[in-house]
Amino acid sequence: MTVSFLCRCAAVCLCVALNFPLVTSCLADRPLLRIDSALDPSVLKPHAVELSVEHQPDGSVLRMSAGHDYRWPGITITLEGDNRNLSKYGFVAVDVHNVGPKSVGFAVRVDSLDADLESDSLTENQTLAAGETRTVRAALRRKMPDHLKGRLMGMRSNPEGFSEDQGLDTDAIDKILLFVTKKDHEQTVEISSVRAEGDSKVATIWLDSNADPFPMIDLFGQYAHADWPGKTHSLAELKQNLILEEQDIDANPSPEHWDLYGGYVAGPELKATGHFRVQKYEGKWWLVDPEGRLFWSNGIDCVDTNSAQTPITDREFYFSDLPQRDSPMGGLYGRGNWAPHGYYKDRGRYETFNFTAANLVRKYGEDWRTLSRDLAHRRLRSWGLNTIANWSDENVYRMERTPYVVTCNSAGRRIEGSSGYWGKFPDPFDSEFAESVRRSMEYYRNAANSPWCIGVFVDNELAWGDELSLAKAALQSPSDQPAKQAFVDALKLKYARIENLNETWGTPFASWAALLEEPLNEQTMPDDAKAGDDLRAFYSQIGEQYFRVCRQAVKSAAPNTLYLGCRFAWVNDLAVRASAKHCDVIGFNRYEYSVADYQLPEGVDRPAIIGEFHFGALDRGLFHTGLKPTKNQQARADAYRDYLRGALQNPIWVGAHWFQYGDQAATGRGDGENYQIGFVDVCDTPYPETIQAARQIGDSMYQLRLEPVKMSSPIPAP
Repeated sequence: MTVSFLCRCAAVCLCVALNFPLVTSCLADRPLLRIDSALDPSVLKPHAVELSVEHQPDGSVLRMSAGHDYRWPGITITLEGDNRNLSKYGFVAVDVHNVGPKSVGFAVRVDSLDADLESDSLTENQTLAAGETRTVRAALRRKMPDHLKGRLMGMRSNPEGFSEDQGLDTDAIDKILLFVTKKDHEQTVEISSVRAEGDSKVATIWLDSNADPFPMIDLFGQYAHADWPGKTHSLAELKQNLILEEQDIDANPSPEHWDLYGGYVAGPELKATGHFRVQKYEGKWWLVDPEGRLFWSNGIDCVDTNSAQTPITDREFYFSDLPQRDSPMGGLYGRGNWAPHGYYKDRGRYETFNFTAANLVRKYGEDWRTLSRDLAHRRLRSWGLNTIANWSDENVYRMERTPYVVTCNSAGRRIEGSSGYWGKFPDPFDSEFAESVRRSMEYYRNAANSPWCIGVFVDNELAWGDELSLAKAALQSPSDQPAKQAFVDALKLKYARIENLNETWGTPFASWAALLEEPLNEQTMPDDAKAGDDLRAFYSQIGEQYFRVCRQAVKSAAPNTLYLGCRFAWVNDLAVRASAKHCDVIGFNRYEYSVADYQLPEGVDRPAIIGEFHFGALDRGLFHTGLKPTKNQQARADAYRDYLRGALQNPIWVGAHWFQYGDQAATGRGDGENYQIGFVDVCDTPYPETIQAARQIGDSMYQLRLEPVKMSSPIPAP
């Protein structure tokens, strides 16, 4: 494999390193708990755990075995002396190894004391697979200085990680808590290091109340007060990067042994149907491409030109060089109103500017749309990716040069008693629900019927809750809620008389009409132990109705296209079992460091696909890592490679899609997300570390997938 572009980028990085301050760590790590033969576990405050110091060839570890009776079993480390002042550091890092045979939810909580001796805290939670070793890092987000309050809005994180409501007094860190979530099985972890690491890099311009840090965003949409490897400093650099990348793609056009679709031409030749389908082959689930070749969907979301579109209303002072509205780039201003969270929530319409598109105009000229769409396909193939995934530009995937997925959405009434991060749960018993999915599929009919279409997702990250939640939500809804009416009908069929229901539930309903008319609340809701079987049964009925209606809509418009589910983010076994009855492939969004050991509920044997995952770091000018932080770009690339290796070795997964193609805007999208999660930055420049890792996986993924099923190995710490 030729890596000319990567080598050139490394040379550019070296030049930058010689001339500019970089966002890299030069501060020595500070141990916060010395784990050695001299450590007396009694100085730690345990909570339902047993502690011991174990001496191993590589050094001593603190072994923590959790009990079963405490919700958050763990230990509290009280800091003293100089260790309380961590203002120069960016993270508290803990190296932890899961000794046991099952996964462990491990958390690091950092507490500080403010001037009134009240505690503030921040927590980082991560799941460790059986046998896994990882570094868990809790970011030391600072309290926002008074002179900046109300000026750094609309972003999940800002240039220095200041927080108005969840920040720490980093010069007064009081305690560190290490704990696991309660499980019904024994949990044992080994902790080998607890330390402060990474420079805080709080720039003087932000701390000095007399300094004016604004504007903080340059012409290209980059942070103005720092430099880093790969930052674009001029239009000439922007265009030179295109020349270098074209040379790199010419030298690395595609992984070997791929067919037209990205399937494995060197593998077995199976039944070809002209469409994508699923098949279990040698103990592992696979997609099979239209030509009958084994296919594993290695993809990327949001292949479009909008990733760095950002609200500017109330924040124009952030930006140094926004174009005149009557200039050739004036058409890149827009309007938006989507803001389910954050500063712009409930503020109505706001104005936006699209930095991604602006830089594409500068880079490619008037024909930027056509040239960037063409390059997207060539990039993906060169990088070892064979799928254009969710929320991508229809103008890109309908070129039919890379396999793609289609995403539909439901509409109609929501279950009024429900709640969730993205909103209330759809009511699948509402007639408008079925009609809305049918209309959405009708719009995508041609795209969904193409042989290039892998399958169709409907909806995303719905609030499935626990195994009782949706049934309770129906009971908490008004009498005209279709889901509530369906629940009462099911109860009538089972119990016949309201007195029989009352006897089982321990409730005083005067009639079926009274149960239907009265929205229940915490006081009138039946006891879980008494009504649990009925609540779970109706929860399953909601799930099966949801997936049945969605499948019918998908198959009515595109009978040969796979139905990929709803991309579970928060889920329980009942919901998964309901999906397995109707989905060809079960979709999940899995923001973890490893999915190697992920299993479906016992007895469920279906293929599954990952619709979203990502990692990010803070060493390239952005302010938030995204949902899974890593230390730097090389660690991000390593985490990406290890995640995909684990997915390829797990028999259930038939693909994994990275979120997303380009970095989000430094100043955030409508809901404030401003994550460093792109394969390319705001200037459309690829991240060389990530591209190299992607090519390594793309070159070897079919060989890895075809290896015999085996237990996964511990995943290296990111």
